[in-house]
Amino acid sequence: MTENIQKEVGRALEILREGGIILYPTDTVWGIGCDATDPDAVEKIYQLKKRSETKSMICLVSRDAMLERHVEMVPELAYDLIDVAEKPLTIVYDKPKRIAANLIAEDNTLAIRVVRNEFCQRLIDRLKKPLVSTSANLAGEPTPRSFGEIKEHIFKGVDYVVNLQRKNVNTTPSSIIKLSEDGAVTVIRM
Repeated sequence: MTENIQKEVGRALEILREGGIILYPTDTVWGIGCDATDPDAVEKIYQLKKRSETKSMICLVSRDAMLERHVEMVPELAYDLIDVAEKPLTIVYDKPKRIAANLIAEDNTLAIRVVRNEFCQRLIDRLKKPLVSTSANLAGEPTPRSFGEIKEHIFKGVDYVVNLQRKNVNTTPSSIIKLSEDGAVTVIRM
């Protein structure tokens, strides 16, 4: 399995470095992704999903250190929540930085998840940048729970489809909470 992961990381990395978009397995559902610092690649995803730029997308990072490079101030509570979370946890942070401007919400926030999926961690570590993650569907359609539920339009719109975990079924999206710099905690989705 590790050899396959390395091979797929290498292929996906080439596409991402060229400004392309990929279809890939995450720690939740299949996602469409790109280099989160590349505004042109981010725009390709909005167009593919037929999604308004006012609906921001999630970024994945591989480690706490990468999170700290892309958020002005990570609240202490975030580390505790990440450590104790039993399922993938996406946190909306104030004042993201070094990210494509078209990923940042109008209120200057960004949803980021420290990913635990081996493929994603390795890919992000090699890319050395956050990865966009948005569900593999058109805006307004149900999120595919498995690779087999992804529509043809999505396959045709990406530059590479990762050849891993295609038999997995995942019905659980991440929990989402907002942690404001002032200490306010808002549960968006559990």
